[in-house]
Amino acid sequence: MAIAEDVRAGDVTSQLVLSAEARGRAVVESRQSLVVCGLEVAAAVFRELDASLAVTIRCAEGERVAPGTRLAAVDGRLRAILAAERTALNFLGRLCGVATWTARFVEAVAGTGVRILDTRKTLPGWRALDKYAVAVGGGTNHRHALDDAILLKDNHVAAAGGVALAVKAARAGAAPHLELQVEVESLADAEAAVEAGADVLLLDNRTPEELRQIAEALQGAVALEATGGITLANVREVAETGVQRISLGALTHSAPAADVALELEGLAGAVLL
Repeated sequence: MAIAEDVRAGDVTSQLVLSAEARGRAVVESRQSLVVCGLEVAAAVFRELDASLAVTIRCAEGERVAPGTRLAAVDGRLRAILAAERTALNFLGRLCGVATWTARFVEAVAGTGVRILDTRKTLPGWRALDKYAVAVGGGTNHRHALDDAILLKDNHVAAAGGVALAVKAARAGAAPHLELQVEVESLADAEAAVEAGADVLLLDNRTPEELRQIAEALQGAVALEATGGITLANVREVAETGVQRISLGALTHSAPAADVALELEGLAGAVLL
């Protein structure tokens, strides 16, 4: 789909200035410090444009690299390489960006034992790739889709008539393998959820003081997950309140794309028409 979107009827620019036989080498490189992610996806783009292109991957997934690092090389027909360039870099830039952004949050809570989780706030159609990049960056994948686990959010709770009623209804009919998580807004709700049989409590937009109060009161009876309003500036403080998990939609909906580029090497004017 991405190739069809970009190439459509063909790369008219390259067709006008490059001979069909012109061959060469391109190098994909980082322009910033980043966590490598998505090189196989980028390689698949090149091969889809031309199966004869030879792609050499030079870095491992999850590797941390400096600006100017050569990530991969592509050898073969120049028309195909240039037609694939933007699509391949779009995939690679986003995936490296998500992995790099995730790694910053993971590093910020190092030593606390708290896990950094993603959410379903992913680019539509990209969920598997976005969540893969989170994992490469050291994060933990939350549920992939609505059938992976039970998550009673505020609207479910309101519609059911309260935390305890929502949890009891879900627990009564739930498949045994499904984790049951419920959003709570107070210590009283948290205690009611535990009593009703919740496995995990979701604490949305709670202050560090509120998180600490709930953690101390429950004494590890259930796992606690903080979410909402969490940034690099405060994630360490949240991690030190006694929660076990921190989930951030920002890992996938707000990660800056990594700066990656493709450069041709050793070309001569003979490649022109």
